[in-house]
Amino acid sequence: MSRRQGLLAGLLLVLAVVNGLVLQKELLLREGTRLFLELAPVDPRSLIQGDYMRLDYALTRELQPPAPDWPRDGRLVVRTDERGVAGFVGRDQGQPLEGNQRFLRYRIRGGRMQLGAESFFFQEGQAELYQQARFAEFRVNPAGEVVLVGLRDEALQPLGKPGPGRSRGETGGGERSHR
Repeated sequence: MSRRQGLLAGLLLVLAVVNGLVLQKELLLREGTRLFLELAPVDPRSLIQGDYMRLDYALTRELQPPAPDWPRDGRLVVRTDERGVAGFVGRDQGQPLEGNQRFLRYRIRGGRMQLGAESFFFQEGQAELYQQARFAEFRVNPAGEVVLVGLRDEALQPLGKPGPGRSRGETGGGERSHR
């Protein structure tokens, strides 16, 4: 195999992997279960990065600092109420889930628990609208992987334009994940 063929094969492999990841996220957006996480208060602006909201979840604040015996990567078990708002049940230890329970993947980095998207970018001049955000809307699959869909107000009404792809982000929906 020539060097040129090797480079071409490498490029094709990279493109296949990237497209596979995009396809996985699109499938999760389409078929994932809707779940809401309550937001904790955050500062909605950054002079350097533009208008965005740093996302902090009430659920992870309950668990800070994470217990020292928890693995760095794992799954939480959450229970959703009749509105779809998730509350902490425990850590996944192989137990079967009840009908209103779901897994959520977590990561512990720098002594802080992360559930996924940590930033939500929005159009300039929309900070006042997004200050009303009280919930983050996710789609979650059975393995506990999530994609941020958007932000919601106290009555779980969507804020901003509907659907993903409004702003930049790793997986659409305005999210920016720091993984």
